[in-house]
Amino acid sequence: MSKETLSIRNFCIIAHIDHGKSTLADRMLEITKTIEKRLMREQFLDMHPLERERGITIKMQPVRMQYALGQTPYVLNLIDTPGHIDFNYEVSRALAAVEGAVLLVDATQGVEAQTLSNVELARSLNLKIIPVVNKIDLPQARIAETKAEVMGLLGTREEEILEVSGKTGEGVEKLLEEIIAKIPPPWQQSNPIDKSELNNRIAQDTRALIFDYEYSSHRGVIAHVRVFGGDIKKGSKLRFAAAGEKFTAGEIGIFKPALFPMEILRAGEIGYVVTNTKEAKMVRVGDTILSENSTLNALPGYKEIKPVVFSSIYPEDQDQFEELKKSLERLKLADSSLFFEEESSGILGRGFRCGFLGMLHLEIVVEKLYRDFKVKTIAATPSVKYKIDTKMGEIEVYSPHKFPDGHEIKEIFEPWLRIEILLPPEKLAGVMKLLREHEAEVGNTERFSEARLKIEAKMPLRELMCDFFDELKSVSSGYASLNYEFGDMRRADLLRLDVIVADESVPAFARIVHRHRLETEAEAVVEKLYKILPKALFALKIQASAGGRILASRTIKAASKDVTQHMYGGDRTRKMKLWKKQQRGKKRLSAEADYEIPAYAYLKLMKK
Repeated sequence: MSKETLSIRNFCIIAHIDHGKSTLADRMLEITKTIEKRLMREQFLDMHPLERERGITIKMQPVRMQYALGQTPYVLNLIDTPGHIDFNYEVSRALAAVEGAVLLVDATQGVEAQTLSNVELARSLNLKIIPVVNKIDLPQARIAETKAEVMGLLGTREEEILEVSGKTGEGVEKLLEEIIAKIPPPWQQSNPIDKSELNNRIAQDTRALIFDYEYSSHRGVIAHVRVFGGDIKKGSKLRFAAAGEKFTAGEIGIFKPALFPMEILRAGEIGYVVTNTKEAKMVRVGDTILSENSTLNALPGYKEIKPVVFSSIYPEDQDQFEELKKSLERLKLADSSLFFEEESSGILGRGFRCGFLGMLHLEIVVEKLYRDFKVKTIAATPSVKYKIDTKMGEIEVYSPHKFPDGHEIKEIFEPWLRIEILLPPEKLAGVMKLLREHEAEVGNTERFSEARLKIEAKMPLRELMCDFFDELKSVSSGYASLNYEFGDMRRADLLRLDVIVADESVPAFARIVHRHRLETEAEAVVEKLYKILPKALFALKIQASAGGRILASRTIKAASKDVTQHMYGGDRTRKMKLWKKQQRGKKRLSAEADYEIPAYAYLKLMKK
């Protein structure tokens, strides 16, 4: 092992959302002088303004820091990862590229559900985990209780758990020293490459994991890689293992965190490779870069990212259809998990059926379309993928308005989740009631720590999308946390609920509902639209129907206008003639006029 390799430490910061990962990364950048003080800003590694506004990391970001311990210089490669469950696959790829992980736990909130998931991921890859309690400067910090929870989770001793404040910088230098001391340099512990194979191949055969990528209109796809074998230079002849596409490496370099060119990327290093490949579909997160004629196998763990939430997106103005298409294509270049294909609706016109990793991912994409590309969109009610056995054969349905009528269906199958909830004991009754309302099957309930219970349950993905997360936070006063993973497909008793406005069905409002909740959902959607939709010059009828029955109905009164306001005194019959004429006009208008639903109504109906 070379001296350069011995001085490298590759690590991630993993935590539940809002536990302070980005703030801790800021202090590391300051202490290692990676970023000049005059250029420093909060959440520096969160590159998109939307990330800084929301206070969350959406896209992972690598950075190379240099730090001297005594007289020895070290290279610290940090990958800052997202905390939200929607982006769990990104976290898994980042963990596969490193030898260690800093497990960050908020001292005011303690261990949460996503913390458990991250620990299991790190353990499955045999990573060295350094436990850290953050936000110790806050007066409400529960340092002792949080340490007890971490000890129970990891089986570590209390003195092994570090205390830091990402805000003030307290304890961060000690953490950097622990990273150098405890996280092994590349190849000193189990990793994706077999050690015996490594000894034979490290000198000549290239093998690198793609954990992320970005796109440049001039240079094509720029792959973010961890080199596991050999080295990569400008001009190296390489190929993608999964796609089979060959390419010649252009510029190569490291992250500071901006792209910084280098002469060579050696085994153990993290950096980027300009592939000069203009087709983004050739490059996939989790794929392996090999030498052009290499006989080595790809690194393990690669899998296609599959969307789990689907929603049809249409431009507000059909004249912007081509602009929406170009915008989605550009977003896809930076977000490999985004799926879309063209579709059309009789009312909304041409648009795209899009697939997302979750509800947050959907919100982020819609927001980026407007912020980055100035395209206003209409998002249909989100749905999941159903497998349906019909009289004509088996089909897969993503969009509610394409869901077959009840008489055509033999069986329906929908995806279920395995979920874990951590919560205080006093919130148990409210959470159990919520789980029953959302069709969950509750399994084990056990004490996780002195102040926490852990509930294991199973529930349909469809129900998780029905504002379950927000309701969980509400009934637990913000103290419960949720983690989930996908389970199996199960039979379901579902029907399509259609929404009819002004005697015309609106496909974007259609939704898939369990039979026992049909009437409740129908009344809720009609009532909400009654409050959202603006008045027209004629009476506007709103209805919800399923299985050939009208389940709920409301009528918005016509916008009134005093047609007699110009009249003073005189016989009342003159006014009555004008009122009858106005009544006939409204009736004619109701039969002939088209009612245009404003774009904001679609978004308001999607959110509670």
